[in-house]
Amino acid sequence: MKRIFTLSATFLLAAVILSSCVKERIVVANNEDYWLNQEEGEVVYSDPSCNYWVVETYNGYNVIYTGSGSRPYEGDLLYGNFSSRGTRDIYNYSGRYVFTGTVTDYWLSYNQALDVLDYYCPIYGRGLQPRVFKEATKIQKK
Repeated sequence: MKRIFTLSATFLLAAVILSSCVKERIVVANNEDYWLNQEEGEVVYSDPSCNYWVVETYNGYNVIYTGSGSRPYEGDLLYGNFSSRGTRDIYNYSGRYVFTGTVTDYWLSYNQALDVLDYYCPIYGRGLQPRVFKEATKIQKK
């Protein structure tokens, strides 16, 4: 009798503990209306060997740093605050996800953006090929 009580109590305790270890479903709902009211930009330069990439906005070119996380591809449409330095969330409209990036330089001309990119990511292993930004298809400067 004692053994049955001990085994049933152990089984009941194990069932309670193991049933409470359920992975929760976390649903992240992006408020797309909020993001679409932010500044719009298009990625015109992205290199897998460099964590810095360039976004063209109506105000000029912006150099943005991301760590080893998700990095957008050339041609991706982004929304966020690109008009000041700092770390902030950016919405990738093409991929439908939010990621964190650091705006290091903003409102640059084409040549200034190339110089900043050469400073942060010197051209190693590319030979004499110059960097060239993709022409933005969505962003047209006024």
